This record gives sequence, structure tokens and C-alpha cells, in this order.
Amino acid sequence: MASAFFSPATVLRSSAASSSSQASAAPKPPTPSKSPFSKPHLAASILPFAAAAALAISPGPPPPSIAADSAFHIYYGTAASAANYGGYGGNSSKQDSAEYTYEVPDGWKERLVSKVEKGTNGTDSEFYNPKKRGEREYLTFLPGIRELAPVDSVLGNLALSDVGLQDQIAGSDSVRSEERRDAAGQVYYAYEIDGVGAHSLISVTCRRNKLYAHFVSAPAAEWSRDEATLRRLHESFKTVDPPFSSSSSFS
Repeated sequence: MASAFFSPATVLRSSAASSSSQASAAPKPPTPSKSPFSKPHLAASILPFAAAAALAISPGPPPPSIAADSAFHIYYGTAASAANYGGYGGNSSKQDSAEYTYEVPDGWKERLVSKVEKGTNGTDSEFYNPKKRGEREYLTFLPGIRELAPVDSVLGNLALSDVGLQDQIAGSDSVRSEERRDAAGQVYYAYEIDGVGAHSLISVTCRRNKLYAHFVSAPAAEWSRDEATLRRLHESFKTVDPPFSSSSSFS
């Protein structure tokens, strides 16, 4: 088999010809150099526009519900009789002689209860949402009641002195009730009235020979938006013992 031999002279002549042809070719314009700093500058110029576009395209967060953005305070009620009632608003914030408490959203307004209302239907306190006046929270009490009647009859008895409650029950889609006990064993009846135009939550209990009924109500349209807050108000109601019950003045 014949072997291939390479002549050094041939290789040198080929290299020289190649160098000559490269030298005779027209020079190409210089290619702009890519500075290592050009990309960061480009990114910095594009970044604000990209951020603005992202803000414009991406949907914003949903508006917070009332339950999320509202603060609450505790109302202390004394359930004073009409004879001992100390005038309009005279029973507000008397923590030292309170018989019951419930939470009220900050911003809600207190409606001052007259002696006539207190004497006729037992209304002791009431608050309302000034932005949605149909949303209300109030408490009524009846003296001389030592214990709760059966759960099915209490709601009807309450409606005897509340025409609005009568109408709501009569036109309701459903009325639900349940019995619960707190940590101390006190019995509470809870009612939920789902009507065409309004929704109500009612909590009823007996203590100190009095029946206490706490109401939370709202128009149906507002109920669907503020249900979490309204349920919180309903669940916050409880009776309490005054610190010095033997010497407390309920005026």
C-alpha cells in the first residue's frame, strides 16, 4: 500500500498563498463591540415600562370586606327599667353596672332610646350603620321571666311586641332555631330568619329574672355582602355579672 508523503515546501507555499489572498481581500467594516455594560443599561430602561405594563394588566386585589377592615368596640348595657332610666342615652358605657355586652362596629351610631320605648317594648339599646341604615343591632328585655320557654314558642312571644318582627316571620322563606350553652352552662336560643327583603339573627337568654333578646338585622342585599360582620355581632352577645352586683345601681 502506497504511503502519502507531504512536502514541507508544498505546505509552506499553501500557507503563503492563503495569507496573500486574505491580505488582498477588501477589509470588512469593524463590528461594534458589545460592552458588558450594555445589557444592564437596556434592562434598566425596559424595567419601568415592564412594571407599568404588569400593573396595568394584572387585576388589583379585591376590596376588603367589612369584617376585614372594621374595628369593633364593646357596648355595656344595664337593662334599666323605664322608672329608673336616667334620661336619653343615660345608660351608655356603664361597664361597672353592665348586665350584658355585645360588639359594635366602629363608625356605627347609637340611637337614643326614649322612656316610652323602654316601657312599651323593652328596647334598651340600639345601633345602626349610618352608611347602610337598614343594618341594625339592638337589645330588648322583659322583666319577671325566670327561665326560657320552649324554643319554638319564644320567638312568637317576642313578636307580640314587635310588629316588624311579626311581618318578617310571616313573610320569611325559612326560620331556623337552635339551642346552645356557654362555658358556664347558660342556655341561649339562636334564631335565623331568612326573609325576602331582610335577614335577621336573634339571640335570647334568661338571667336575673329577665329575658334578654339581642337582634341583628339587615336588608337582604346588604346581608349578602356583610354576612361575616353581622354574624360576628350576633355571636358577641352575652350576659355578664356586674363587678359589685350586690351594690350596683341600675340607673
